[in-house]
Amino acid sequence: MLHKKGKVCQNCSDESFLDLGFRSALAKVLKEELGGTNQAAKSIMKWANVSERTAKNWIGGTNSPSGEHLIELMRHSDAVLNIVLCLANRRGALASVQIDRLIAHLNGTVQDLKELASDVERDG
Repeated sequence: MLHKKGKVCQNCSDESFLDLGFRSALAKVLKEELGGTNQAAKSIMKWANVSERTAKNWIGGTNSPSGEHLIELMRHSDAVLNIVLCLANRRGALASVQIDRLIAHLNGTVQDLKELASDVERDG
């Protein structure tokens, strides 16, 4: 599913992310994707099984997650996955992830169109 707020660091050309460093870039994408601090903290707590204080420290850029927690964030958040791949300068891997995501989105759209066409044929 594509995010409503757009693609974060779509092709690693957004210098505002790349110049920030890991903690700040992670905090920025978490805020952009999840919204306000309280809502974001609740989502992060659920995803990574961490305390509210830990989640808020990640959102604020005070601390960054351990490897295990980062993997959990990447598992649940395309924005986090994207920024990690961008910061690692893995443009090919990022493109592959985005292609897979777009194919899944297009397949869903095609299925929706087929169902709509079936409804039109049945009613018409």
